[in-house]
Amino acid sequence: MNAENTIENYRVVLVDDHAIFRSGLRADLAQDIQIVGEAGTVEGAIEVITEQQPDVVLLDVHLPGGRGGGGAEVLKGCTGLLGSTRFLALSVSDAAQDVVTVIRSGARGYVTKSISGAEISDAVRRVAGGDAVFSPRLAGFVLDAFGSSGPVAEIDEELDLLSDRELQVMRLIARGYSYKEVAKELFISVKTVESHVSNVLRKLQLSNRHELTRWAVDRKIL
Repeated sequence: MNAENTIENYRVVLVDDHAIFRSGLRADLAQDIQIVGEAGTVEGAIEVITEQQPDVVLLDVHLPGGRGGGGAEVLKGCTGLLGSTRFLALSVSDAAQDVVTVIRSGARGYVTKSISGAEISDAVRRVAGGDAVFSPRLAGFVLDAFGSSGPVAEIDEELDLLSDRELQVMRLIARGYSYKEVAKELFISVKTVESHVSNVLRKLQLSNRHELTRWAVDRKIL
């Protein structure tokens, strides 16, 4: 990054499906962080990122729209920009699979929404400068995933078959939630939960929720 850009602003696109969160984050960011675009869906994010070509994208992991791939789908839709635009995942989720999925898709870091505006601003600067930035406990997930051989790659390939929403439903079902409780937690209908569970079982070649629970426990992704 040249000196002029360092003195002036870091151009950032903010992607999150909660307008209130985007508004609060804008107010908390340092003065040298310039928000040049916002989006709340997969399609909207790809469009504004392609148009603005910012220095950094602050990217939520779970987004509506597209084919259900969330932040990872946005990254795949912006593959051509990965050399010049850096992506920093920003999410309430600290699940290992969420972290590994977006990093494998091209993100340069992953921080949780519990950090302060000053810390996010610093993370933006570091990622813009080429560093990889992670909230402390999340870095271990990346080291485990990319520092090991075969088994992790195999697990990731299986999980890659699932959409973002299917992953959410799978985790809750595996934790013992009823269909009604999952529907309430994710603000979707019971019928939709049933459809997602059916898809998950089919994609993972499992017969019932008890096998799904064992599958998730074996992989430590609850």
